[in-house]
Amino acid sequence: MMKFIGFLAMSKNRLSIRPVIEPFWQQCMVAMLLLLIMMHTSCRKDPDQPRPVLNDTTIYAAGIYVLNEGLFNQNNAGLTFFNFSDSTAETDYFFNKNGRGLGDTGSDACIYGSKLYIVVNVSSQLEVVDAASGISLSRIPLFNGSKPRQPRKIAPYGKYIFVCNFDNTVAVIDTARLEVISLIEAGRNPDGITAAYGKIWVSNSGGLAFPAYDNTVSVIDPETFTEVSRFTVGINPYTIRPDGHGNLYLISRGNYDDVKSRLQVLDASGNLVKTFGEFEALGFAIAGDTAYVYNYDWNSGKSSVMVINTLTMQPEDTEFIKDGTPVRAVYGIAHDPATDLIYISDALNFTGTGRVHAFDKAGNRQFSFNTGINPSGFAFLHRMNIQGN
Repeated sequence: MMKFIGFLAMSKNRLSIRPVIEPFWQQCMVAMLLLLIMMHTSCRKDPDQPRPVLNDTTIYAAGIYVLNEGLFNQNNAGLTFFNFSDSTAETDYFFNKNGRGLGDTGSDACIYGSKLYIVVNVSSQLEVVDAASGISLSRIPLFNGSKPRQPRKIAPYGKYIFVCNFDNTVAVIDTARLEVISLIEAGRNPDGITAAYGKIWVSNSGGLAFPAYDNTVSVIDPETFTEVSRFTVGINPYTIRPDGHGNLYLISRGNYDDVKSRLQVLDASGNLVKTFGEFEALGFAIAGDTAYVYNYDWNSGKSSVMVINTLTMQPEDTEFIKDGTPVRAVYGIAHDPATDLIYISDALNFTGTGRVHAFDKAGNRQFSFNTGINPSGFAFLHRMNIQGN
């Protein structure tokens, strides 16, 4: 017997059978016909949307949540859900489930335990959703009195969710009580956060103080909720993630003029190990020993994705996408370990429907689906197949 934990899609269609008395052989024929119809219907799928091949015998992908950032001050952030069971995408999933929108400017999302946590920046809320059903459990306001803290990014660790805020703080959320239990002082306008190597790492951008950007990373002890150190990096630091080899990959966005956005590698003591100067990095995902780093050229209107070996810290390929799939404006990238696929979101014209493409590691598109406006974040919903229960 197999036990499943995760998202289950229930069809609204019901079969109505009238109690008509027929000869036994006719009843058998009808039963066989109905069985064949049900088998055909359950197996039918869009030939352009193949289900991903799972590479793990116990973890299965049930679906993908895509966070749609929306447009600033338009109050139209949203959530798309792509269901692997029938290869369909529900572009306004959160609204359909809850009868209201997410709010203004979705900036990050992650699934931790049974809950989906969504950072809504301009609304200054942390939305907590039951990951299996899409139903909202709580909205945690992040304000200093009446002043919004402007949450940006999120990192789970232990029993807590750490949220970095533009008001120079990191909020600690208890995942059982669903409330803020502590606020930690960091640098100016934190805009990136990750949990790695027993610490919480926070990139302090100073982005609201243009042109006087910050250039530091705060290191927080997740047990004492205190900043234990701070080290210097490139100006305007942003996304920060571990590579699994004791290092951290960090994007420092520069000043959008003569100081370009660069991908840097730091060790766990904050020492600079390497700077990739070949391209301007906007975002990245790490899968095993490979980093997939994307760029968008505002002058040409073109995007590219570079492949880097994190063991050698050397570029392996200047263009990840090999089959000619058009991606106009890469807006997010992520790796799902259950399917081993790389997901790339395309904002297209930045004002309307976006799109997500799934690629294998050879750079060939496997399937695509539409999203809401400016798809930027991913959260992968998995289910377990527990054999013998």
